[in-house]
Amino acid sequence: MISRCGRFVISFNGEVYNYLFLREKLEKMVGSFPWRGHSDTEVLLESIAHCGLLETLSEVNGMFAFALWDRQQRVLSLARDPIGEKPLYYGWSRGTFLFASELKALRKHPSWEGRIDQDSLNLFLRYNYVPAPLSIFQRVYKLNPGSCFSLSMQEMLELPTGPSGNPTPVPYWNTKEVMRRGMEQPFQGDLREAQEEVEKLLTDSVRLRMVADVPVGVFLSGGIDSSTVAALMQNQSSRPIKTFTIGFYDRAFNEAENAKAIAAHLGTEHNELYVTSKEALEIIPLLPETYDEPFADSSQIPTYLVSKLARGVVTVVLSGDGGDELFCGYNRYVLTNRYWSLIEKIPYSIRGKFADLSTIIRPRLLDSALRHMSFLFPPQFRNWISGDRCLKGLDLAASRDLMSFYDRAVSYWPTNRGAVRAVQSKGNPALSTVMDLPTSNDFNVMMLLDQISYLPDDILVKVDRASMANSLEGRIPLLDPRIIRLAWQLPLEAKIFNGQGKIILRNILLRHLPRHMVDRPKQGFGIPIHSWLRGPLRDWVEDLLDESNLRREGYLRVDEVRNLWSEHATGQRNWGYRLWGILMFQTWLRNQ
Repeated sequence: MISRCGRFVISFNGEVYNYLFLREKLEKMVGSFPWRGHSDTEVLLESIAHCGLLETLSEVNGMFAFALWDRQQRVLSLARDPIGEKPLYYGWSRGTFLFASELKALRKHPSWEGRIDQDSLNLFLRYNYVPAPLSIFQRVYKLNPGSCFSLSMQEMLELPTGPSGNPTPVPYWNTKEVMRRGMEQPFQGDLREAQEEVEKLLTDSVRLRMVADVPVGVFLSGGIDSSTVAALMQNQSSRPIKTFTIGFYDRAFNEAENAKAIAAHLGTEHNELYVTSKEALEIIPLLPETYDEPFADSSQIPTYLVSKLARGVVTVVLSGDGGDELFCGYNRYVLTNRYWSLIEKIPYSIRGKFADLSTIIRPRLLDSALRHMSFLFPPQFRNWISGDRCLKGLDLAASRDLMSFYDRAVSYWPTNRGAVRAVQSKGNPALSTVMDLPTSNDFNVMMLLDQISYLPDDILVKVDRASMANSLEGRIPLLDPRIIRLAWQLPLEAKIFNGQGKIILRNILLRHLPRHMVDRPKQGFGIPIHSWLRGPLRDWVEDLLDESNLRREGYLRVDEVRNLWSEHATGQRNWGYRLWGILMFQTWLRNQ
């Protein structure tokens, strides 16, 4: 779209939810305005033309990525939404500056090289996603959430092609600074008043995201977050809203029954689909094209299927993502806090040796020893303790500080081992952002790291790509900037108390659901990956991990990968999550 003055051209992907507010503000500033239509894109573009890029970005409430060309100054600007709901890639290939919402678009350019970055591959296998600003390709980057940068035509033509030539993005939203300001200016009220304010903002956020000229629904997993969004959505609808759930025949992974009961209580028009391993297998060939670069959160399969289910009924869907990161919902926060407080008391001169032991001791021997020593452990832990968990504990104990401990805890590979042949062992770029923060409040630091890395690079990637692949638009009310600011102003006891997270969201939900539907153990949105790999997906695994193919490709340590698969296939170890990362890379590589 071209601005009315003719100076600016925008290529825009996403939604601006508060565009009516921006439109009214612009009309007050310049008087009567001859609008050409009613789109949020036009309002965004005209606001930039009259108020400037950074001022406009500071007021936009939405999910977006866009490129803006200034015809007068001959300057290109790229920008991405505050939390990173929409993707934006950029980089240089054979001296040409490229940018797009998808890597597959860049690959169409005649100057495309597409050399795989071994360090990015190593980080992908550690986390099962490639952390921003890196991508799987050399000299191609993701624009960090909440940032923008501008390049003149001259700079694009003359900029060196090496890493030193990268522009420095300017943050217009900085989650770390939002955290600092929130803690310096805490919410002035008691827990009841805080609860009222959160519900008021979340209700308005849901209202803004319900505005559409097409049918709108909501993903309902049965958990706290999606149930809260569904309840507030139903409260604002004059007819039953449409809810969507995926179920599994394996009860350990099935939340569909809980979701169905919640939908019945709220009075929604509920849709559910039970997934078999056969249906999952049919989705796998679509994943490389859907996710664009290697991505291995195994819940990508049910997310794709629930998106497909929803698209048969609606065009826009709301989801409850973000509640865990904003309101301290992950069990790992509690466990990390508990174990680090014990481990840090052991001198590092002793703990530092533990990681080496973890690579020497055989887990099967540990399993045997633990069985003979089981009488020493409390009954509730006897089935939980295993050789694998003990070795993971040894690796964790070698951490120097809380954040390296947490980073190791969420990694699928230890820091001193990996499956990639040539690698320099770079760490997650987001870690440097939180390293200077005091760890007197462990929970806040862990939540911050997840908000700037795991949330945008895993959770939001999973939802955005799966929904868009099914021509479905996903919207996330909990990630409204107003709610994020308020969440950081709240005291920790409003989020977690006695080991239970999301206190404030639970209290809001109790206004809409009976307690037995709210107070249930947290359950992840995953697939029975360990058994599926040994069973219905076994031939697929054998094909992808064929030794001759691995050696010809040359990216992975063949002996390490084959040993991993052998131990898993025979039931000696459960390496499903490590293997899933390798398999997703192999599937993606074949698709290139």
